[in-house]
Amino acid sequence: MADTAIPPGTTAHRPGTAAARRPGRPPASASPRRRPRATAGAGRLAALLVSPTLLVLTIVVLYPTLMALDESLYGVKGLDPKTGFISDTEPFVGLKNYTDILTQAGDRFWNAFWNTTCFTVVTVSLETVIGVAMALIMHRAFRGRGLVRASILVPWAIPTAISGLLWKWIFNADGIANVLLGHQVLWTADGFSAKVAVVIADVWKTAPFIGLLVLAGLQVIPREVYEAARLDGASALQQFRRITLPLVKPALLVAVLFRCLDALRMFDLPYILIGAQKGSVETLSMLAQNEASNVRFGPASAYAVLLFLYVFLIALAFVRLLGADIVGDAGGTKKSRSRPAGMLGRRAREVTA
Repeated sequence: MADTAIPPGTTAHRPGTAAARRPGRPPASASPRRRPRATAGAGRLAALLVSPTLLVLTIVVLYPTLMALDESLYGVKGLDPKTGFISDTEPFVGLKNYTDILTQAGDRFWNAFWNTTCFTVVTVSLETVIGVAMALIMHRAFRGRGLVRASILVPWAIPTAISGLLWKWIFNADGIANVLLGHQVLWTADGFSAKVAVVIADVWKTAPFIGLLVLAGLQVIPREVYEAARLDGASALQQFRRITLPLVKPALLVAVLFRCLDALRMFDLPYILIGAQKGSVETLSMLAQNEASNVRFGPASAYAVLLFLYVFLIALAFVRLLGADIVGDAGGTKKSRSRPAGMLGRRAREVTA
């Protein structure tokens, strides 16, 4: 059989060749594949892997919270006001412990509440500023950087009880603090100076924690972004405001949230440094401990439940309003509001693309 003549300037269309494919249609191998759906076996495996964590959280968090809530509904052992007899069991009083806290012990409760809030706001604010400065110092390349990092992180590694005793020795009447100031200040007495002493000791101890988390965020920022910014003529302050802060924001928000939750339950530092039942530094945790030490477990549990609700609301508001990325949903639909702007932002995005 004779071969069919092919006119000049045309291409032979053979099955399976690129010329036989229709223009604009991708090859069959290039078509997007559907992601396989999660099977029942994969779901069971995921539940099996997560179950130890859920079990630990149930034992450590959920069960004590429910027990404290149940205990807060019972009164103190002793004289039963209804019968006039001595009771060996704790009588059920319902919400009476909560109403007594807000009425009979209202002054002491609100004083401890405002002390707790004041310590949280002041210490976390100072620790954030100092921690960011520490992170910027530790991030720079210079001789002896390892020694500087170790010296900055040492206060955070010291136990809080040891830190309280150390600062109690510093704030003694004849301690180093008064020697440097040149006059006598009763730091460990009940008053405003006691608040200042607690703030100084807490900031000294926990500012390195924020610095450590911010340093981790700084180390993932590409150097090319800063080089592009310098080519655009951006100053050091502009680089900090438009590059460093937006890119380090997730780590910074998580660090601030953790510090807020830790400061709201502050107990050991003012207890050791200043002492118990000092109105100027008494916190909600110290109130709960005082009631429990006097075998009033119902009121102590009520204080603990109120503190738990306060911490929970603060954490919820922090995540909702400030957008702390706790669960790591960086691939969500919402875009970050704080991005580099103008020519600096375009050049930074071109470099990181």
